[in-house]
Amino acid sequence: MVALCASQISTLTASWARICHLRHHIFNSRCIVDHRAAIHNQEYELAGAFKIEKRTITVGGYPVHYKVVGRGEPAILVHGLSASTFWWNRNILALASRYTLYLVDLPGFGAMRRSRQRLVLSQAASWLLSWMQAVGISQAHLIGHSMGGCICIRLAARHPEVVRRLVLFAPAGVPTGRSLAGYLIPLLVAIRYTTFRFLPILFYDGLRAGLLTILRATQDLLTQDVREDLPSITAPTLLIWGERDPLVPPVFANIVHKAITNSHLLRVKRAGHIVMYDQAQVCNEAMLAFPASDVV
Repeated sequence: MVALCASQISTLTASWARICHLRHHIFNSRCIVDHRAAIHNQEYELAGAFKIEKRTITVGGYPVHYKVVGRGEPAILVHGLSASTFWWNRNILALASRYTLYLVDLPGFGAMRRSRQRLVLSQAASWLLSWMQAVGISQAHLIGHSMGGCICIRLAARHPEVVRRLVLFAPAGVPTGRSLAGYLIPLLVAIRYTTFRFLPILFYDGLRAGLLTILRATQDLLTQDVREDLPSITAPTLLIWGERDPLVPPVFANIVHKAITNSHLLRVKRAGHIVMYDQAQVCNEAMLAFPASDVV
């Protein structure tokens, strides 16, 4: 049995209260309708300045769904576990004025939730490279969050010629020593420290992906180790970490930062694991300034 200190009990209690507060909204059709309406409304707002295109292309015999918006050099945004392109909603407008954004849904998640293709992390970097080649992108800026950061690390390390700059939000892939069950408490803590208005997106995408897909991907993620890949990264790299991140704790930021020679580290206050959503303005400004300004 795991002994919990008073602060952990307090955090878990607060997290559970949040879940209970949202429960009657999350697990009924009205939540889905409201959430989808909010997403579409934001896309309509973006459409005033930029046209959002939803595209599909076949890679390895399977259809891949992605969105394109903005103008400028290509930048590819890769989401994390149990997520979708929706998780970048507070970053799109700021970045689209500088870059042509390619927001791709990974197999099993988001618009790819019904794909028969299963995401295998050891092959995910090759999959992303194949998608880039199919779309016609020879080189791009890579922006990845959590599991997506793990994928971007491997692609940047093994195929440096296709990566111009790298932005990693709390990238996974450094072993934590946790078991699958050991992620329960950090997950609840993450809910405690996430912006309240993000929670419907979190639960909506989780419901769409399904428990089995999430468990398989989590177990796969726990076996990954990118430490040998980190020194091979040559692209200028910006690391952004929420100071309240319980899933990929800030202590790992130093490990990644020291291993990537040309890297800068930004620690964001009052932000959890979904740092690019929790503190969107801070993150957007840092991405647009990079690499002109030194963060660390």
